[in-house]
Amino acid sequence: MNSETAEHRLKRLKLRSWRRGIKEMDLILGKFADAQLTTLPPEDLDAYEELMEIDDQTLYAMFGVKVADPPEHKNMLNRIRVFHNLPETQ
Repeated sequence: MNSETAEHRLKRLKLRSWRRGIKEMDLILGKFADAQLTTLPPEDLDAYEELMEIDDQTLYAMFGVKVADPPEHKNMLNRIRVFHNLPETQ
């Protein structure tokens, strides 16, 4: 049983978003997290948290469209792209 409060979860995810390891991913995920996480429903927060498990180099390559989006992360990746005015993938 997870006793983490919603407030603590948001703080944890925001911190993880800003402390990725490479500055480019800090900026992409950190800005998105600050602006959008409080508005996401729980199932989208789950999807975001799963996306955070992908290593920085692979995730950055996905945003650079050098690596195909995994189907299970496509919606969240595109949501972040829209936030940053980046082209969505098909």
